[in-house]
Amino acid sequence: MQVQTLPRPPITFGLAGLLPQAICLALVIQDGPARWIALAAACFYAALILSFLGGLWWMAAMLSGLRSASYYAISVLPSLFGLSALLPWCLGWSWPGPSLIALGLALLASPLVDRALARQVQLPSGWLQLRMVMAAGLGLMTITIAVV
Repeated sequence: MQVQTLPRPPITFGLAGLLPQAICLALVIQDGPARWIALAAACFYAALILSFLGGLWWMAAMLSGLRSASYYAISVLPSLFGLSALLPWCLGWSWPGPSLIALGLALLASPLVDRALARQVQLPSGWLQLRMVMAAGLGLMTITIAVV
């Protein structure tokens, strides 16, 4: 079960998905005029990726013919969580630090769902390892953006 067993496009594009957050982190560290935009973009990107993960989990369950409601219910939670993390900004509350930390922690925890799903469905060899790298990278960068 090595990441190298996956086709090149999922590895390349999956890891390239870390670039937007890395750019946001660089802009936040520079503390220039783009700092606020980078904070907002980082928050929205983390919420967007969480929503995307929920869609992956939903489709994996569907393609595997799972009938249990639990995976479908879990699959909609990332979108709802992402939305709830963005609402404080819409309401003028304290933002985006707490939201970034919550989103970063959710991203770090997301491979736990992949691991649980892997007990029920056949996932490509190397997928869990790639997910761990992507989740750790995005989650840690998101939390770092919150505390810088």
